[in-house]
Amino acid sequence: MQRPDWAPDDIDIERPSVARMYDYYLGGSHNFAADRAAARAMMEAVPEAPLMAQANRAFMRRAVQYLVDSGVRQFLDIGSGIPTVGNVHEIAQRAAPDSRVVYVDVDPVAVAHSREILQGNPGATVVQEDLRRPAAILSHPEVTKLLDLSQPVAVLIVAVLHFVPDADRPEEILRTLRETLAPGSYLVLSQATDEDRGHTGERAEAERVYRRTDSPLSIRSRAELTALFDGFTLLEPGVVWVPQWRPESPESAEDAAQAVFMGGVGRLGG
Repeated sequence: MQRPDWAPDDIDIERPSVARMYDYYLGGSHNFAADRAAARAMMEAVPEAPLMAQANRAFMRRAVQYLVDSGVRQFLDIGSGIPTVGNVHEIAQRAAPDSRVVYVDVDPVAVAHSREILQGNPGATVVQEDLRRPAAILSHPEVTKLLDLSQPVAVLIVAVLHFVPDADRPEEILRTLRETLAPGSYLVLSQATDEDRGHTGERAEAERVYRRTDSPLSIRSRAELTALFDGFTLLEPGVVWVPQWRPESPESAEDAAQAVFMGGVGRLGG
């Protein structure tokens, strides 16, 4: 297929990318035929796939609004993906113009598009780095330039951890982040789970689809996700289906398991 002008020259447009598949779920346009084919295969296996992407974005928006209301002014969004409506900087800076946001993603398309939309915004930037290299993220010149790590920071890892296998020690990744954060910092996590869903074969088919990408799935339970908040105090209601986390209305939390993702927010230092 023809390479669009926004696509970096060094990416393989014939291999699906999880960031570009997610963009497709959200109705975005920064994806290729291979991404759309893989996303449609995922939607055949898990028809709620677009809903889960939308529910995660809504969870992220509610969490960011809560954090801004709680006085947080620094945000580190790791695995931020391809920008779409309702990004962290839009929510935070609308409520508190002095908010500073650093986006981190390993996907070149996500980084290139983020740079484009952040031009002229001195309070937000993007770096290309891998979640599995937390020390490199925290020491990156763009991160240390914009964020004061001696003050509270909200770290968001939303809809990303299921692409980090147990062999890559996600608990160690989070420990490195936690040990660098100041008291009063927050951690926002969500990831895919098949807990209590009861769809025979769904997980195996979803895992088969994502093996086409460079980021195969690692599904985790509520207990496993809760354990990743080690060292943080979980805010109410704890780790729940993402529509159940402080919903804007009771109706918006109905049939919450269809969202496929569970998430929560923890505070460092109680």
